[in-house]
Amino acid sequence: MIVMKFGGTSVENATAINRVAKIVSSRVSENPVVVVSAMAKVTDQLVAMANYAGGGDAETALDLSRKLRARHIEASTELLGNSKSKAFLADIERDFSALDDLLRGICAVGEITPRTTDNILSFGERVNSKIVAAAFCASEMNAMHVDSRECIVTNNQFTRAIPDFDATNDRLAAKIRPLLSKGAIPVMGGFIGATREGIVTTIGRGGSDFSAAIVGAGLDATRIEIWTDVDGMKTTDPNLCPNALRIKTIAFEEAAELAYFGAKVLHPSTLLPAVQKNIPVLVLNSRNPGNEGTRIVARATHCRNPFKAIAAKKRITIIDIVATRMLGAHGFLRAVFEVFDKHRCAVDVVSTSEVSVSLTVDSNESIPALAADLEKLGDVKYEGRKAIVCMVGENIRETPGVAAKVFGAIADTNVRMISQGASEINITFVVEEDDVPEVVRQLHEVFFADPDPEVFAYA
Repeated sequence: MIVMKFGGTSVENATAINRVAKIVSSRVSENPVVVVSAMAKVTDQLVAMANYAGGGDAETALDLSRKLRARHIEASTELLGNSKSKAFLADIERDFSALDDLLRGICAVGEITPRTTDNILSFGERVNSKIVAAAFCASEMNAMHVDSRECIVTNNQFTRAIPDFDATNDRLAAKIRPLLSKGAIPVMGGFIGATREGIVTTIGRGGSDFSAAIVGAGLDATRIEIWTDVDGMKTTDPNLCPNALRIKTIAFEEAAELAYFGAKVLHPSTLLPAVQKNIPVLVLNSRNPGNEGTRIVARATHCRNPFKAIAAKKRITIIDIVATRMLGAHGFLRAVFEVFDKHRCAVDVVSTSEVSVSLTVDSNESIPALAADLEKLGDVKYEGRKAIVCMVGENIRETPGVAAKVFGAIADTNVRMISQGASEINITFVVEEDDVPEVVRQLHEVFFADPDPEVFAYA
């Protein structure tokens, strides 16, 4: 069996969902399990209405809900036709009535908790997965809607819940395998799960990819397909470099590094369950299904180019901690990282010297509060508007002088921090945010002037 995950732009309206139905019907013989996201932009609107409700603005929150209701009913009617959609639309109406009741309750209380936030954010996937399953049935496919809350078991860390893989695998075996054995196509929403007690949770923004990998690993899929609106992974962001190439094949390790450092095609956690089961992941384009996309495997084809891709992660802040007397002292670095742990703040790049330690964090974090705690350990300063540039490739290990070539290509750029990961497959450095477009173009011109045709394609 295979798992096919379709992102928001692939299921954003009736036309897109019909396109998905054709793609899935072409793979019926492979026993697909389909995982879908909310319609494009719906989760953002749900976040907004939750915030309005939490602030006591019931009118605006309910107006946003009315607009979402109309959008989903319009898509359902177009997909099913008036004669078939009456009973189904009543179910969708009940879902949105429940959402409205929840919003009114939040307004009455005057605050919104993480648990309630997850309940609201889950609506996009819950409703859209029903619509997609109904559309498949209308296309004479044997589809069955499966509530993801009955399959994906998580802890109660709301908004970023952690899956319980053993319990989830048991649920998947009980809920999904019987459907597959009968030739049915299970359709479920990504991004959402539930605690053992049945309380709805979400596994973080972008978590639909993660859901697909969890399902694929739990059911021992032969492959996992991630359907997006681009032709696979590129050597860099085409918006920065129009001549970016499509990567035909890439190793799990390389893809994970790129995902973490800014490549937007995949969620960083997506690959973990697939890696553990050695399941190939394909990144494909629902608007161009004939394109072979990118294949992510345990060990990629040998590439004569030292790098596979260049990623850039903007909105980065550098934090410098200077503590002349303490830096070499036992336990100092541990104390520094305990502060980051306290604030649940992830660190991207670390550099140390005799008198200081420098780290980069996402600028969306609460930097002043973090800095206030760090000042108990030493003098602290921080600078925003920075960016991390990450160059990834397994051949770095085997290519002497590659670092000199990298920094020679951008000799006119002020580089702040340099790091090579322990995996030895990336070279990472920090530059000014405004320098990113030119830096990426210069590096791409140098390292992808003669691309290996076994690994890269122009389309």
